Amino acid sequence: MIPIRLVKGFLTVGSWTLVSRIAGLVRDIFMAKYLGDGPVAQAFVIAQSLPNMFRRFFAEGAFNFAFVPMFAKKAEAGEDATGFARDAFWGMAALLTVFSIIGILAMPLLVLMMASGFAGDARFDLAVTLGRIAFPYILFISLTALLSGVLNASGRFIATSAVTILLSATMVVGMLLANRMGWDIGQTLAWSVTISGVLQLAVTWACVRRLGHRLPFRWPVLTPELKRLAIIAAPAVLAGGVVQINLIVGRQVASMTEGAVVWLYNADRIYQLPLGVVGIAIGVVLLPDLARRLRAGDGIGARASFNRGAEFALLLTLPAAVALMVIAGPIISVLLQRGAYGPEATANTALALAAYGAGLPAFVLHKVLQPLFYARENTRSPFRYAVWSMVVNAALAIGLMPYIGFLAAAIATSVSAWVMVWQLWRGSRAMGDAVLLDDRFLTRVPRIVLASALLGLVLWGLATAFGTALTTPGLRTIVLGGIVLAGMVVYFSSVIAIGGMSWAELRGALRRQR
Repeated sequence: MIPIRLVKGFLTVGSWTLVSRIAGLVRDIFMAKYLGDGPVAQAFVIAQSLPNMFRRFFAEGAFNFAFVPMFAKKAEAGEDATGFARDAFWGMAALLTVFSIIGILAMPLLVLMMASGFAGDARFDLAVTLGRIAFPYILFISLTALLSGVLNASGRFIATSAVTILLSATMVVGMLLANRMGWDIGQTLAWSVTISGVLQLAVTWACVRRLGHRLPFRWPVLTPELKRLAIIAAPAVLAGGVVQINLIVGRQVASMTEGAVVWLYNADRIYQLPLGVVGIAIGVVLLPDLARRLRAGDGIGARASFNRGAEFALLLTLPAAVALMVIAGPIISVLLQRGAYGPEATANTALALAAYGAGLPAFVLHKVLQPLFYARENTRSPFRYAVWSMVVNAALAIGLMPYIGFLAAAIATSVSAWVMVWQLWRGSRAMGDAVLLDDRFLTRVPRIVLASALLGLVLWGLATAFGTALTTPGLRTIVLGGIVLAGMVVYFSSVIAIGGMSWAELRGALRRQR
């Protein structure tokens, strides 16, 4: 029996994350229109990627994977969970304040680390200037991530998912003002990033206080609980660092080709839409649920949570991956080809999107498999697996670059993601019955694959039949929308008809969500 509360959490986080990703898509459309793939656009991509890289390194992934289970266990045991959160918050604030200052001072070195191909031209100085403006975002967004962990562990998912909309909203407003007032659009965008971090922190802080947690200022103290947190989080931080090395390798490869940094960035943003909706929903909800069930000795419940999470991931990401690969060209053309974003940029971005699409299910399965380790406070194994995936990524990206150029980075990213899934799956075999695949999963997944294959054939046929309309301004958006809608009808109708999912279960979950 599927845990209804778990599905409700997936739908809550997924629906709000979908809104956030759509807002991000609108933001990227504006950026493509105003900046195209020129020097300012390339410099800004690198500038904003620096705080985001370190954010994932310190906060959203590594730190929270260690913090959430510890906070949840203290809350369930009636211990001082609020005091633990307060100590962690102010400790992180002190650490990241110092780190932000160092990062701003060392910005030329950081830009070279991310994009050595910029050296010697105007893009380098632009990236340094914009990076210094945007880098403080890491402080505010990392503290927001910690407070979001408190809310998620308490089962409050809406605020943590909805608050991410503020980044896109602030950047869109910044672009509109810059265009109207004649401001420097690159610097305005960089300031918008930092301002959005302040806004997200303020909103999340208010939500935590409303929940009853008071986190008054105190000088950072290395308590025994924080020492344990650091010990648990250290391997996960290193694993997060390995993932970011993969990002650096991709950026370095892209920086050698004029415009490629923007092409890969935009392709990444498009495939992040389904990845964010499904992956974040699963990661945010599944980790606290598994931690609670394992603490209570509920092996049957833990197994059900794991299987339903994996089933939910494949149900939504396999068809999305097929769509991204089959109709990558029309998607990029309709969404981005306007203003300063020309046909060449569109074609290259579509190639990158198709390559990323092949790895989409793998990236979401990471979110299903990693909580199996983190809920048991095992962060060392994912670190080892991430190191091997990094080696595969770097070898493929660097090795293929002389032959296929910037596309090597996207292909290497997807291949290394599947290598990571294989390692996580193999490593989880020693965890007992809680990670065994049940009969329902084994029955439904082949049917999901079959329905996804049918979807691919339908999308290919429709894109071929309406090829001319897809390139006609004023008509292409309507045609692409119709093709996507038809594909969704075909997929969900077929997957229900052949037993890949139950309409009654989905309808029941949606009714409870409303």
